[in-house]
Amino acid sequence: MARPIHPSNLELQALSVLWHDGPSTVSAVHEALPDGKDRAYTTVLSVMQSLERKKLVKRARSGRAHVYTAAQAQEAIVQRAAQNFLTNTFGGRLSEAVLAILSTGTLTPEETTNIERELQRNKNMAAKKTAKKVVKKAPPAKKAAPAKKAAPAKKAAPAKKAAPAKKAAPAKKAAPAKKAAPAKKAAPAKKAAPAKKAAPAKKAAPAKKAAPAKKAAPAKKAAKK
Repeated sequence: MARPIHPSNLELQALSVLWHDGPSTVSAVHEALPDGKDRAYTTVLSVMQSLERKKLVKRARSGRAHVYTAAQAQEAIVQRAAQNFLTNTFGGRLSEAVLAILSTGTLTPEETTNIERELQRNKNMAAKKTAKKVVKKAPPAKKAAPAKKAAPAKKAAPAKKAAPAKKAAPAKKAAPAKKAAPAKKAAPAKKAAPAKKAAPAKKAAPAKKAAPAKKAAPAKKAAKK
């Protein structure tokens, strides 16, 4: 992993001109250096060439002049420089560094708004970090024991092939039915014997005449009183 490149203080000033003003020539950078010190043109040229070797700027030819453009974003470079400044000068105490910086000049209304916005963002981030710490302190729930994997089902034994059905024995041909014996002719019925003539009935004996009834004796006359 490549070590981060730390530009010098004068190189940072040159980069700040490119970040603020855009692609610039050596002369433009020379005139716009923030500290305003009187420096030779060759000094600034050496600074730009050093930045090019560190791959912090790119150079392009425009006519007879050379134009330099920042190769890295301001945030990436400034964050490392600010961290070094904070650690080396204030022992990492951010509030002291902020107050010290604010005391060096006067902010415009736009700068004040930007700083207030950044402070609010910082406040929100701090609240989130605090909430995460509280969550971490809570004892983690015990993980449920992983369910045992079910034993793989045994493969069913392949079904035995059914024995081929035996061919049915061919049905025996039925014996031809015997012809029924011809029915015997019935013997001719015997003629009934002629009925005997009944004997003539005997004549009944003539009835005897009844004896004439005897005349009843005349009744005796009743005795006189």
